[in-house]
Amino acid sequence: MLSKWRTPLPAVAFACYLTVFLTSPALAGMMGGLASTPGPGTIRGGELDRVQRALETEVVRSALEAHGLTTQEALERLQAMSDEQIHLMARASDRVLAGGDGGGVVVAVLVIILLVLLILYLQDKKVVIR
Repeated sequence: MLSKWRTPLPAVAFACYLTVFLTSPALAGMMGGLASTPGPGTIRGGELDRVQRALETEVVRSALEAHGLTTQEALERLQAMSDEQIHLMARASDRVLAGGDGGGVVVAVLVIILLVLLILYLQDKKVVIR
């Protein structure tokens, strides 16, 4: 009779162990929340960082030099702006940073073309353009 229960006995014992000994009561408590809107200094600092990153790009730097401003003068004028003006500048700088110069795309296309030509060369295939 004991041989009949030998196989499921460890499974039942393990299940009982998990349910009885490893369960613990649920703990609940209040947690402090974060402010729903960050303070004005935090917003201004983040937007200043975005504008400064845009000022470091070559396109913006060359446009500043065309208007007779250095990067340092632009940063000084940036510090004197109001929060609303900095917000407008940050939105405009996001568009500048999102564009890029397209150089990476050109390099990627050239690498793909070279790889295709190398594979065709290694397989003794010829490309005929008419």
